[in-house]
Amino acid sequence: MILHIKVKPNARRSALTQAEDGSWSASLVAQPVDGKANDELVALVARRFACRKADVSIKSGATSRVKRIEIVDR
Repeated sequence: MILHIKVKPNARRSALTQAEDGSWSASLVAQPVDGKANDELVALVARRFACRKADVSIKSGATSRVKRIEIVDR
């Protein structure tokens, strides 16, 4: 499964939400420094879809606000 997620770092609390049009957005507490926000995003997606963090990977957009995330079904 591939998700396109718009990320907003430095939020008050972490949340992953889906809009009515099907787009995803993530608010992250972590700052976008040293990959901390990316790590938090992977953990948040894994928690939301009840899978392991190892099954979630950032395919593109590691340094941008719009990321393409892949979830592998095992």
